[in-house]
Amino acid sequence: MTDIRVQLQQKIDLKTKPLGALGILEKLALQIGTVQNTLQPSLYAPTIFVFAADHGIAQSGVSAYPPEVTFQMVMNFLNGGAAINIFSRQNEINLKIIDAGVNYDFPSHPLLIDYKIAKGTNNFLQTVAMSNAQLDECFQKGRAAIEEQIPERCNVIGFGEMGIGNTSSAALLMSALCDLPLKDCVGRGTGLNDSQLARKVEILTRAKEKHVGITLPKEVLQTFGGFEIAQMCGAMLHAYEKNMLLIIDGFIATSAFLVATKMKPEIQQNAIFSHLSDEFAHAKLLAYLEATPVLQLNMRLGEGTGCAVAFPILKSAVNFLNEMTSFEDAGVTNKEE
Repeated sequence: MTDIRVQLQQKIDLKTKPLGALGILEKLALQIGTVQNTLQPSLYAPTIFVFAADHGIAQSGVSAYPPEVTFQMVMNFLNGGAAINIFSRQNEINLKIIDAGVNYDFPSHPLLIDYKIAKGTNNFLQTVAMSNAQLDECFQKGRAAIEEQIPERCNVIGFGEMGIGNTSSAALLMSALCDLPLKDCVGRGTGLNDSQLARKVEILTRAKEKHVGITLPKEVLQTFGGFEIAQMCGAMLHAYEKNMLLIIDGFIATSAFLVATKMKPEIQQNAIFSHLSDEFAHAKLLAYLEATPVLQLNMRLGEGTGCAVAFPILKSAVNFLNEMTSFEDAGVTNKEE
């Protein structure tokens, strides 16, 4: 039997266009068709999870915003007023907000999933961010999100986050797992000025020096991660097990994906990186993963906004593959060999 990639490439090449003329759309069509093992791929019931949690390190002054902004922004999501709400509605994407560990007691809400582990992680300047039991529970909740919280037949999941201080966690995950100097992994996050950035680097350097010698992916995640990052990682791994397409948002979501790749490298064949974030280290992290982002819009908001904005591009890739005529069908003369 001919390999599905070969069949898909032939189908793409015989469309009424010059070879390669649809650029990244052709690569996406090939990837999506290969993952789904079909010449007629589909994107059904797209869903974005926004995992939210607080971070102990935020108490040490690594962010331009105070920790209470985490719960305030979750309330904004629930009230429908945030960017992710707008873009999800625009593109008919199901949106779910997961309280993985926010320091607030939310009222019940149709959009909100209560997977709270605790009201924020420990400050990793003093100790590990979470216990072994908490990390295991995060992976269980991530699995449950895929098993229990998505519409029937959903085959494409976007991953976003909210959590003041989480660029610090992401920077340390990246530095430890990619074996890169910390200065190459730390950015301005929510908009730090130069002196605030220098303080952030100094604080995270002390944190890294406190926890020397950790190398195993789950150990690094336990030490520096957030509950939202850990749950996202678990959900990504289970979505891959169910052969779903994964749309990865920006720097934080990519750091969760980095942990997932260290645990299951083949997950990358199912991943689509929605955009190149304007957060300093994201380009280096994508380069480490040898990943090409779909868009570059100088965004750095998080929330899964990159996933929502990129989704119509995925639809275009699938639609041209499924609906565009071939040279033969259209009666158009192909180029001479």
